[in-house]
Amino acid sequence: MPGIKTHRKSKITKSKYETPMSLKDACYRKAKAKYDVFPSAYASGYIAKCRKRGGKIK
Repeated sequence: MPGIKTHRKSKITKSKYETPMSLKDACYRKAKAKYDVFPSAYASGYIAKCRKRGGKIK
């Protein structure tokens, strides 16, 4: 349909991460170390940006 934006598929698949403990990847740990208040909107954005770039974020 014209005018509807389609999003690229994420590199993270649901079958790979079935349990909540497995969601704590490198990006999660980096955000938790960087932000004092966790979870927060800033930390969530950081995690999303990190995962989008494949874990390579400064």
